[in-house]
Amino acid sequence: MHRSPFHGFSVEFAEHREYSPGDDLRYVDWKVFGKTDKFYVKRFEQETNLSCMILVDASASMGFKSHQAALSKWEYAQCAAAALAYIVLAQQDRVGLGVFAEQYRVFARPEASGGQWQQIVQLLEKESPTGTTAIGAILHEAAERLRRRGVIVIVGDFLVDLNQLERGLKYVRYANHEAIVFHILDDQEISFDLQQPVLLRGLEVASRVAVDPRLLRHAYRRCVEEYLRNIQKICHGLKVDYVRATTQQKLDHVLREYLAFRRKIKNM
Repeated sequence: MHRSPFHGFSVEFAEHREYSPGDDLRYVDWKVFGKTDKFYVKRFEQETNLSCMILVDASASMGFKSHQAALSKWEYAQCAAAALAYIVLAQQDRVGLGVFAEQYRVFARPEASGGQWQQIVQLLEKESPTGTTAIGAILHEAAERLRRRGVIVIVGDFLVDLNQLERGLKYVRYANHEAIVFHILDDQEISFDLQQPVLLRGLEVASRVAVDPRLLRHAYRRCVEEYLRNIQKICHGLKVDYVRATTQQKLDHVLREYLAFRRKIKNM
């Protein structure tokens, strides 16, 4: 066992950190304020009171898999969700699962029971990517269903209206939850390095279009770069952790890097 990268309020005092809007005023250290004229909050080691909700996008676009990739985005998301759930449970904390597209197909509340990980894996295995995504309503509902302050992890490709995503994340933060965006893409979606004319078929819309990638590649990459900048800007502005991975990256490496980063930030 090691110190959790997630912190909460329990009986064992750990250290101070600067006050942030939304923090519980009961934990402001007024003695420190009297000495420094700055607000600091007492931070405690997280023991058993963390609630983590992992939401996984199962819309049709998550089924995409290029020829170079070993896994589809959905398969990678299944592995990521299962791994994150295992990590949280190993810390004796609660974890739940939501699988969604237009609405929730699965919503298992956070638990810390011995069979919770097996249940989460089984629920993930039963689902497959279909339909479209209503990300704003999904996040709004999750924030309301999670009764106690917790961490909401959203795993998906986020090929959505970013205004909806922003509204959903705002509500999550307004409800005093922490949010983590785990963004999964296929390398082909970023590089668009196809060399021959192709027929592109929509996964979430009934449309087909014949294109020559060589003529579109520059404009396409420019649009993707703008999209990635915008989603990162939204997350940064709302103090939401943003993690991007492609299906060609090793999942253990992605998670190890992120958890090390999170632990470092939380202990600053």
